[in-house]
Amino acid sequence: MKTTSREIWEELRSVLKGSTIDAILPSILFAVFNAVFDLKIAVYAAFGLAILLGGLRLVRKQPWLYALTGLIGVGFAAGLALLTRSAVSYFIPAIISSALLILIALVSNLIGKPLAAWVSHLTRGWPLAWFWRQDVRPAYVSVTWIWALFFGVRLVIQITLFQQGEAGTLAWVSTLLGWPVTVVVLIISYLYGIWRLRRLNGPGVHEFKVGKGPPWEGQTRGF
Repeated sequence: MKTTSREIWEELRSVLKGSTIDAILPSILFAVFNAVFDLKIAVYAAFGLAILLGGLRLVRKQPWLYALTGLIGVGFAAGLALLTRSAVSYFIPAIISSALLILIALVSNLIGKPLAAWVSHLTRGWPLAWFWRQDVRPAYVSVTWIWALFFGVRLVIQITLFQQGEAGTLAWVSTLLGWPVTVVVLIISYLYGIWRLRRLNGPGVHEFKVGKGPPWEGQTRGF
């Protein structure tokens, strides 16, 4: 049990670091300042915080890409809010992001190259040929459907609150449906994915790399 918990924690570390905080804190600050003051002050506060977070990353010599993406994201959202003079417009990029993720997940499954496999390949560097095996790929197809469902539910909630003009509620819901729920979805994806791979009785990625023939031990760690 300890081994499984350690594996899950290691899988989630990549989610808890990076540009996660850069995306969450400016949105919360925007919602609070918009409720207490006005739209312009909220926009300036959110953008100022994004600059501060970016500066801190650079001072700490963390990857500059995190600082840049966070700053661009907040800057674009803040610009939309100012141009439209509507606080809910700040969350248009988040809504577009959810829609694009659904589209990518669906298309990737339809063409037989599931999004979950690409994400795993990019983060782990495992050979793509292993992911496309008939005794491996179905596990990643199933997990991609889980992701598509999550993105779909999130999009429906976001659009509903956007149409109602609930900027404050949209900020908190977007935050909740960001990394907190994403962590839960990733835990489910990891546990289900490992179970599915074992049921498929295909080779583990290490066995595939060394060209080992059956019978295989299968994938014992990592998805």
